[in-house]
Formats: sequence, C-alpha cells, structure tokens
Amino acid sequence: MAAAPIKKILIADDEPDILEIVGYNLQKEGYEVHTSKNGDEAVELAKKIKPDLLILDIMMPKKTGIEVCEILRAQTAFKETLIIFLTAMSDESSQITGLEIGADDYVNKPISPKVLVSRVNALFRRVSPKEASSVMHFGAMQIDTIKFMVTIGGEEKVLAKKEFELLHLLASRPGRVFLRNEILSQIWGNEVIVGDRTIDVHIRKIRQKLGIDCITTVKGVGYKFDLP
Repeated sequence: MAAAPIKKILIADDEPDILEIVGYNLQKEGYEVHTSKNGDEAVELAKKIKPDLLILDIMMPKKTGIEVCEILRAQTAFKETLIIFLTAMSDESSQITGLEIGADDYVNKPISPKVLVSRVNALFRRVSPKEASSVMHFGAMQIDTIKFMVTIGGEEKVLAKKEFELLHLLASRPGRVFLRNEILSQIWGNEVIVGDRTIDVHIRKIRQKLGIDCITTVKGVGYKFDLP
C-alpha cells in the first residue's frame, strides 16, 4: 500500500519568529513547510507549489491575509485548499470577515505552537477521504447519504428532506463554521427566497428530532457540526 503524500503547508507572516517556530513544529509533525513574508509572496508561492493548507496572518504588508484569501479562493485550483487565519485576539470583525470569505479556521495570537499543530491536524482529519462509503459515522450517529437516513444507537431518526440536507452539509465538515448565506445557497438555492428564520427553524427541528446537541450556533456568523 502506497504511503499517503506529504501534505504541503504555506505559512505567510511578516514576523520571522512566527515563521521559524511554527514552521519547525509543523515540520516535526511531518509536514512539508514553505514560508513567505508578505501577501504578494504568498499569492505567487501558493500558485507555484499548490499547498494543501495556507496559514495566513491577517495583518501582512503588501496584501493582507484576507486579500490573499479572496484572490486564491476566486481561482478553481484553490476552492478546496484549507485556510487558517492568524489573528489578534480582540479582532472579532476580522475573524468574521475571514470566515465569510472562505477561511476554515482561525487561531488567535499570541500563538501556541501546540494548539496550532493540533488545529492543523484536526483540519486534515476532517477532509481526509474516508473509505468509499455512503455512510458517515460520528460515534453512535450514522448518516446514510443514499438512504437519506439518520440513526443514533441503531434507532432511526426521521428527518424531512431539507433537514437531512442541512445536517449532511454541516456534518460534511465537522467543526467548520458554515455561514448563513452559504447554507441558504447550498440548501435552498439562489432562486428561492427564504429568510434567516428558515434556517433557525430547521436547526431547532433537527436538534429536537435527534435528541442530541450536535449543532453549535456561532453567534452572528452561522452554524457548525460539533459532537460533544
């Protein structure tokens, strides 16, 4: 059986200490690490090496992390690339903006290398292709994407079609925050006009029918699937 290819990570930050410390810890974990000191370098290097994950400082010279994210997300080659933002602890508006334009996670500064490495590992686990199967397993919960069936401890939980689609969307990327607009677009489509209240009602029904709290509300942003 062939070994899995080594994941490539590009870190972009204008602080040399962060590049060195974070790079060292990720290399020690077995990742191939590349670094850049500003936003322009990050865009060019990303196009060249096609990283599996980008770690972007929000406040960088030449181009901010948010601008880099917007530029790359607009290109087909980077639609599925994972992106983590490094952000100042109090910078809530930047965190929300980052999630809205397609970031998968963010880590607050000052950075704990151990925390960052664990977040990186968790992100890769979430998107790693499991064995080809129509059934998603989360502890006692199983989501069968062909039969449109959810079971918990062997007991079937009956969901309406849109409720199932919404649960499946959130469960497809555990821990990732899905924005309200993103949910509306993917579940109801752009041609159907529904309000935020529609999402809230469906989330409440899913919680009631499943009887477990697996969907977390991220206030002012959206929802994420996160089993306790």
